Amino acid sequence: MLEKSSKQPNSRSCFLCGRANSIGLKMSWYNDIKAQKVWSELVVPEQFNSYPGVVHGGVVAAILDETSGRALLLGDDDMLMVTARLELKYRRPTPTNQPITAVGWIVKGGNGRARVAGEIRLADGTVTAECQATVIKPPAGFFESRGWQEEKPFWKVYDD
Repeated sequence: MLEKSSKQPNSRSCFLCGRANSIGLKMSWYNDIKAQKVWSELVVPEQFNSYPGVVHGGVVAAILDETSGRALLLGDDDMLMVTARLELKYRRPTPTNQPITAVGWIVKGGNGRARVAGEIRLADGTVTAECQATVIKPPAGFFESRGWQEEKPFWKVYDD
């Protein structure tokens, strides 16, 4: 069982965590400092299926991409990087309309480049998908050119 040490910030518009995104998943992540992992519990609605009852593989990839990358936020809410490479293994279908847990951790840290990993688990612990990713510090000006300064006040911890 993963522990809730602290909650991570969310944004306003992100597909996965954005509180104001009407079609988003509105996920929340928690730090487990003791285990050095981050995690989120969610239920993916049927509207995000590929086949009936199965979460679309692209949505699974997005959940794993975000969750593994958020492992870098364990010690610093501003350690924002971008994915340079994402490797996925789909072990079995991830079901819609059922509780799942996404877990992420750091494989190898670094200031400009890191290796992170993640997995999606069913309530019984069965892993449905896993990933490893290489994330990098974006080039100078990346955030400024994409409106991050206007969005940054909304990058905060929200009440559930």
